[in-house]
Amino acid sequence: MKPASFDYMRPDSVAHAVQLLSGAGGDAKIIAGGQSLMPMMNFRLVKPSLLVDINAIPELDGIEHVGDKLRIGALVRHRMTAESADIAASIPVLHAAMKHVAHLTVRNRGTFCGSVCHADPAAEMPMMTLLLNGVVNASSVRGNRAISAHEFFAGALVTVLKPDEMVTSIDIDTLPEGVGWGFEEFSRRHGDYALAAVAVTMIASGGVARDVRIGIMGVGETPMRMPGLENMVEGSAVNDRLKDDLIHSLGESISPNSDLNGSAEYRRHLAGVLLSRAISDAWTRANRGHA
Repeated sequence: MKPASFDYMRPDSVAHAVQLLSGAGGDAKIIAGGQSLMPMMNFRLVKPSLLVDINAIPELDGIEHVGDKLRIGALVRHRMTAESADIAASIPVLHAAMKHVAHLTVRNRGTFCGSVCHADPAAEMPMMTLLLNGVVNASSVRGNRAISAHEFFAGALVTVLKPDEMVTSIDIDTLPEGVGWGFEEFSRRHGDYALAAVAVTMIASGGVARDVRIGIMGVGETPMRMPGLENMVEGSAVNDRLKDDLIHSLGESISPNSDLNGSAEYRRHLAGVLLSRAISDAWTRANRGHA
């Protein structure tokens, strides 16, 4: 199919872009990479009257340190994220996750921020933003707004972003030196959306795990942090009994859907297996003292 007719504008500043959004009465869409938006427009699942192309706004195309966070601009492609030396050094779990993101052509055009805004519960970037205490920076004619990742995701393909707001960047935590991490994902084919994935970070101190973070995706309507599981690991040494307890608790905490790719029970089992592997990897790396 072909998209419905629309107007097209290519602003060269954030101020101009948000003016265009404001004037469209909630019927405009931002395009950066277009890897999710254009297929939806072609199938007429979305029919914006105006497409605002932000690719001519130069200040959005960069990765920089801001305090103890890393700021990823709205035009940073998946390829740039995957190849960033800063990310490989300071957020190794994100560097590992990027190997699972789509395929080469998509990574060359798709953007980190665009994936987060699309809010697919089986995509890596929303989960990683949640795991890393992300802050979504949005602009409109009313000013700027910083939205915690814990508040940003409202449902499958739904966020709290207003129709006249555009995301300019996302800030995510850098990780301390020596952090342990694990990332496990399973999909039917490499590059496909995940049936389930788990990401874990922790440090080892005095023979126990500290600063534990656990994120999961593909088994709910949004990506999820798992504070109950984090509390079970915090202050404990990781062993087989703890992992069994974590798998049991996870199974009771999630309600995955059944679809053509797998039943709810299969996804629940798969998530437990991936959690056990990711926890083991994070604990091993933490005890080695390096990522």
